[in-house]
Amino acid sequence: MTAFVAIGRRYLPLGWSDLLRQLAIWFGFLFTYQLARGLADRNPAKAFENGLGVVSLEKHVHGLFELTLQRITINSHLLTTLTSWTYWLSQFTVLGLALLWVYLRRHEHFARFRNTILLANLIGLIGYVALPTAPPRMFPQLGFVDTIATFGINHGSGFVQLASNQFAAMPSLHSADALIVGVTLAFIVKRWVFKILWLLWPAWVWFSVMATANHFWLDVVAGVAVAALAVAILNWPRILRAVRA
Repeated sequence: MTAFVAIGRRYLPLGWSDLLRQLAIWFGFLFTYQLARGLADRNPAKAFENGLGVVSLEKHVHGLFELTLQRITINSHLLTTLTSWTYWLSQFTVLGLALLWVYLRRHEHFARFRNTILLANLIGLIGYVALPTAPPRMFPQLGFVDTIATFGINHGSGFVQLASNQFAAMPSLHSADALIVGVTLAFIVKRWVFKILWLLWPAWVWFSVMATANHFWLDVVAGVAVAALAVAILNWPRILRAVRA
């Protein structure tokens, strides 16, 4: 027990009790959020209607840019594999590891980082309830291919179905979280090569979620807006002081 306590004092910023508290906050939020997200809205008719509305708007504005990314991806097994694993691991594996690293190595930035992630996901949950939206992979008639299915993963089976809302495309929280993680890590890591890699991380995740037909580009734009809103809310006093200065 003495060695256990000594390890906590040496490697943990505030000891074992605080680490356990942070883990409880994160996994408690994750569990509650996933169940709430899965139960928020399962109205397929409305979700498909909203999905077609996104398609119509995209065709009017810029076209279905995601189809171009899909054609590039499905012609390469390596690219298909990388984008598929990125989609599955960026949220919450990479996000969780990033939170843990910041907690252990850059603890002074942890609270703001954690709070930004939590707030962005809460805002996103509101979006899922207000605007259930079917993702591109549910529109094969438009040319979209569910690349995740090529790895034997069924979005609508088992725990995946229980813990996720299949009609939660808008906004893309993969995109929001990747932006928050990328910018935060780029700001606090010391080596320039890692700063550059973390700055590229959001763009790679955005590419991956579209290339796997899990999000429209408008979902990505909405995700970026969610991240920006979360940052603005948490930094509102500082922003007001800057404006008044």
